[in-house]
Amino acid sequence: MIDYKLKRRGGRLVKIDRWFPSTKTCSCCGAIHEGLTLSERTWLCAACGSLHDRDENAADNIRRQGILKLKAEGLSVSAHGGGVSRVPGAPATAHEVGSLRLQA
Repeated sequence: MIDYKLKRRGGRLVKIDRWFPSTKTCSCCGAIHEGLTLSERTWLCAACGSLHDRDENAADNIRRQGILKLKAEGLSVSAHGGGVSRVPGAPATAHEVGSLRLQA
């Protein structure tokens, strides 16, 4: 249902592997906190010292994975317009995003 609604609005659904450790991966340095339990709402990265809110960290990591997938397809990702566009021969660019939309 989400996929067809996104397509109607010019959006694109990007699927992330269900086993990607989005909550356990430090969004700053990429280190994985293997011992993170479900009851821990915040955690401190042992590698870089960053303090993370569990859900915000996971959202940052999922967004980053989506951008990487789009860039791998040769798409340019822009946050300010919430858009994604194909730029032949040009490197893909990415910024902080809220939602991703394909641009014509």
